[in-house]
Amino acid sequence: MKADFVHHQSAHCESGVTSGLLQNAGATQITEPLAFGIGAGLFYAYIPLIKINNGPAIAFRTFPGLIFKRTCKALGIPVIQKKFRSKEQAENFLKEALQNKQPVGCQVGVYYLSYFPKEYRFHFNAHNLVVFGQEGDNYLISDPIMETPTSLTSYELERVRFAKGALAPKGQIYYPAKHVEVNDDTIRRAIKHGIKQNINNMLRIPGWFAGVEGIRYTGKRIKKWRDNLGLQKAGLYLAQLVRMQEEIGTGGGGFRYMYGAFLQEADNFLPGKGLSDISKQFTEAGDLWRTAAVQAAGIYKGRIGSQKDFDVMSNHLLQIADIEEKAFKALNKIKW
Repeated sequence: MKADFVHHQSAHCESGVTSGLLQNAGATQITEPLAFGIGAGLFYAYIPLIKINNGPAIAFRTFPGLIFKRTCKALGIPVIQKKFRSKEQAENFLKEALQNKQPVGCQVGVYYLSYFPKEYRFHFNAHNLVVFGQEGDNYLISDPIMETPTSLTSYELERVRFAKGALAPKGQIYYPAKHVEVNDDTIRRAIKHGIKQNINNMLRIPGWFAGVEGIRYTGKRIKKWRDNLGLQKAGLYLAQLVRMQEEIGTGGGGFRYMYGAFLQEADNFLPGKGLSDISKQFTEAGDLWRTAAVQAAGIYKGRIGSQKDFDVMSNHLLQIADIEEKAFKALNKIKW
C-alpha cells in the first residue's frame, strides 16, 4: 500500500512536513516558508535547569507539533493528531491511515534513524518525517531533509517513534483530516495571525529565559561562563549552543533566514506593508547567528579561549537580540 505523495527536500523538518502534507491535501500554495511563518515557528529559549546531552536546553524554534497545529488552525483546516501509550495501537493506527492512502507526519528521535549519517545521530526527539506507504516489512519514508525518499523497517520505525528521553515522541502522528483548498483571503488572514503570534512569542513572553530577552540573557551569561564554569565546561556549553543552532534541523541561523523568506512571500499577499524590507533584518540576524557559531566553535575546539573571546561571543548575542527586537517591533507597528 502506498499513498500518492510527492517528496520535496526542505530546509527544516516540521515546516517541510507541514508544507508537504498540506500541498498533498490540496492547499498547494502553502510553501515551506509560509508554513513556518503562519505557524509562528521562530523562537528562542535558554533553560539552564534542563540538561540535554550534558548541556543547557536551548531552543531556536517552537515546541514540536506547534507549527503544523497552528498553520492548520490559521488556515481553517481540521487535523488528526494523536499520541499513544501502546506501540501496537500506534502501528495499527498508522497502517489504517496508509490503507486509506493517507500520508502521515510522525515525530521521531534521530539517534536510531538508520539512514542518518552517524555524525548526525544523537539523542534528539523532535525530528519529523512523513510515512507514505508500506512494502512488506518496510515503511516508505519521506524525510524532508533527505534528497530522496527512503525506508525503515517496522522495528526501526517503532524504535524512533517511541524513543525515550526529553520530548519523547510517544508515537505522535498527525495529518490534515480532509482534502482542502485555501484561497488568498484565507492565506492573508493566516499570515497576519502568524505574525502577531510570533511577535507575542518573541517580545511579550513573560520571564528572562525566552524570546528576545532570552537571547539577551544568554549573551550576558556567556560573558561569565569562563570564570564560573571553567574553560572546558564553558566550551561544552558553547558546543551545545552551536549544536542546537546549526545541526538541529535548520538551526537557529537558518530559522532566521526562513522567517525572512516567509516575510518576502507574505509581501506578495499583503503588499504595501513593508514586509519585504523588514525581512532584511532577519537575514542580518541569521548572518550574525552564523558568525557567533564560528566564534563558539573556535572556543570549543581550543583555537581561541581568552576572556576577550568570550566577550566577543557575548556581544554577538547582545547584538542579535537588538536586531530581532527592532524587527519584531517594526512588525508590531504595521497597521493591518
